Amino acid sequence: MGKVVSLAWRLFKHEARRGELTIILAAIILSVAAVLSLSLFSERLQGALTERSAAFLAADRQLSASQPIDENWLMAARSESLETARQTQTRSMVFGKNTMSLADLRAVNENYPLKGEVTIADAPFGQQSKTTEVPERGQAWVDSRLFQLLNISIGDTIEIGDQQFTVGRVLSEIPDAGFNLFSTDPMVLIREADLQSANITGPGSRVNYKAYFTGTQANLNQYYDWLESRLDEEVHRWRSVDNDESRIGRSVARAGQYFLLASLLAIVLAAVSIAVAAQRYSQRHYDPVAIMKTLGASQQMIRRVYMLQVSFIAVLGILIGIAAGVAIQQVVVSALADKVEVSLTVWHYRPVLIAVFTGVVCAVLFSMYPLLRLFSVPPLRVLRRDMDASLRSRTLQFAVSGIAVFLLMWAYSQDLKISAILFGSGVALVAALLLVTLGLIRIGRKLGSAKMGAWQLAWARIRRRAMDNSIQLISFSITIMLLLVVLVMRNDMIAQWQAQLPQGTPNYFLINITSDQQPKLEQRFAQQGVTIDAFYPVVRGRFVAVNEERVNTEVTKEESDAPREGRDGLGREANLTWSNQLQKENRITAGMWHGNAQNEHDDVFEVSVESGVAERLDISLDDILTFNVGSEIVKAKVTSLREVNWQSMQPNFFFVISPDAMQSFNPTYITSFYLPTERKPELTSLMQPFPSVTMFDVDARINQLRGIVDQVSLAVEFILILVLVAGSLVLIAQVQASMDERQQELAILRTLGAKGRLIRASVVFEFVIIGVVAGFMAALANELSLYMLQTMLFNMTPTLHVEYWLIAPIVGALVVGGLGAVGCWRLLTLNTSELLRKIM
Repeated sequence: MGKVVSLAWRLFKHEARRGELTIILAAIILSVAAVLSLSLFSERLQGALTERSAAFLAADRQLSASQPIDENWLMAARSESLETARQTQTRSMVFGKNTMSLADLRAVNENYPLKGEVTIADAPFGQQSKTTEVPERGQAWVDSRLFQLLNISIGDTIEIGDQQFTVGRVLSEIPDAGFNLFSTDPMVLIREADLQSANITGPGSRVNYKAYFTGTQANLNQYYDWLESRLDEEVHRWRSVDNDESRIGRSVARAGQYFLLASLLAIVLAAVSIAVAAQRYSQRHYDPVAIMKTLGASQQMIRRVYMLQVSFIAVLGILIGIAAGVAIQQVVVSALADKVEVSLTVWHYRPVLIAVFTGVVCAVLFSMYPLLRLFSVPPLRVLRRDMDASLRSRTLQFAVSGIAVFLLMWAYSQDLKISAILFGSGVALVAALLLVTLGLIRIGRKLGSAKMGAWQLAWARIRRRAMDNSIQLISFSITIMLLLVVLVMRNDMIAQWQAQLPQGTPNYFLINITSDQQPKLEQRFAQQGVTIDAFYPVVRGRFVAVNEERVNTEVTKEESDAPREGRDGLGREANLTWSNQLQKENRITAGMWHGNAQNEHDDVFEVSVESGVAERLDISLDDILTFNVGSEIVKAKVTSLREVNWQSMQPNFFFVISPDAMQSFNPTYITSFYLPTERKPELTSLMQPFPSVTMFDVDARINQLRGIVDQVSLAVEFILILVLVAGSLVLIAQVQASMDERQQELAILRTLGAKGRLIRASVVFEFVIIGVVAGFMAALANELSLYMLQTMLFNMTPTLHVEYWLIAPIVGALVVGGLGAVGCWRLLTLNTSELLRKIM
């Protein structure tokens, strides 16, 4: 064994000095560096985004309940080294000097919030600032709107239940305030210790209890494993950033999915580069293996020598790749430190393990087939150079390569769905490309037999090197497809993010506007240069029946313990609106919109239902829905189903009824408007004539969401650049892999008298043809991959990208043709005698 190791080491050093290992070593370094830099940057960025997003929960984890939370559970959390906090939420009347108003009362303990900060202001609708403090005992922090409604000032006394409170500060927002246009009572923040003396949480009151937890991921997971069996899904709800369904949570989750996608594609690119490099490495060693066999070396000895060489290369490539990956991401993180919240001090070991695992799997599995061919080289090759390896089956190569790719993707992502989508798209592309290769062979047979010119010579070479060209075509196509997936997904995702929050997005909402106030409010705002969006009429109604079949409405806790029969309803009152105009960000998925459907019954009106609610409540087209509005019954026929973008900052509704059905009802209106931050002090005077109108300020929340979107967008740019670089290096490796055979072809053509211009043009044309076909096939596979990713993983609306069907072939021709010309340029400049000496 010692002799084998010694021989392998001597060969390794000899080939390293000659540069024989450059390609495969560079491929391993590329794979490890790309995977490490991408995944390490992604985890650091994801950690920072998660930390920032945790502020919207006021903690790492949040437990909400409709019953008081067991104090023993909090004690158990503290025993697991977790910090805890509490909040009790209810609605209560707040009394001022001469007026009163319903308020959203939040009672918190001294530890609240564990993450994020409370936003306060120096005056109602005034300059805001952040604090981690909470009110003192006997003190209340009051929403700006209550100052208007109750006509109070800081230092005045308000009454809540049996307790009097001193107004201490103006409350603008708390971290986990949430956003619901139809539940926007002004907020009051008090100490939890004052809640009992206020005596407002007795029998019959609606109270929501929250507990907050912060600590290490391991401690949080361990605590939840203990807690999970004690939770009642009817009473408790456990929340984290991972399962947060808010706009912030969905944006962060989608960003994490994109980072995962990009990293997976980098792994596939790395795998392709390893396979290409290993193929060339084995071909270069056919002669040494034949000589070793002639001199009496056994098959086992040769196998050990080259396996050890692969091990040496893998270890060296992994070490250099880790150093390069850490350096790359550190440079990028430092450069983006002032724009993207990425911690320079936090270290994650999982990316290092994944990078090492990638290097090992790629070096072993993707080298298996080339090495098996190498081991099968016959000794007679010493005398007959035309004899090749005896192992010809490509099935083994494809099977092992496919298993390796899927293993890497699944091991890295821990997500079977995304791995299966990408792998399935790749398999479909490979199968299609093999068929395309057969077509190219036929075309090459016809064109290559014509009068010899540059194009004919290129087609003849494509036909003669059919199998090698098929591998090259597959490699180019997969690389271009993966680059397109990352590029187009990035464009679509960022476009959808930014479309949700364009400049001028309404940052204030007005509700409870009466019919008399509507024209006056619109006129006053116009005089002040403030544009108001559309007014939506709203009435409260209860959904009670489908096709005369009663549905279950809201029940008490005692009733809910009994078996329930029949259809489920909403369980609460619905906000009904009416319009003949379809709202933006709404899309008809079935049926026809109001005015387009034929009404068959004079006494039954039309209604459009949000598709998610329709699915949940088993509502179909042509069903007759019954609503109880006040003391009146309204029946409406379902003539359309709508898909609603709930992430858009606009009012959205489950039910939109035709206007004729609601003529007898007196609605209130809801609208929104945009006001620049610098004009915020004008709000008090702007709203002064309308004290009964409720204003909801979402400016801070929009800015926070836009900040996260901007950071993620910038991070995506970096990831895109890394994947593009990785893909470019794979293309270069693929071109380099065919240099030896091309060298022989050029020597023969020169010997036969072919001119240099003809040879150069034919080489460029060959790569251009392959690039055009690879680009077009990649564009088609890209559409398939994007459709599955956007519909099955990212919950995005899929669209066709026809422009890339033209762009991809052109870019493929330019890039592959350019790389082919550059890669072959050194050979093309050699004269005939130099070429002959090189192949001897």
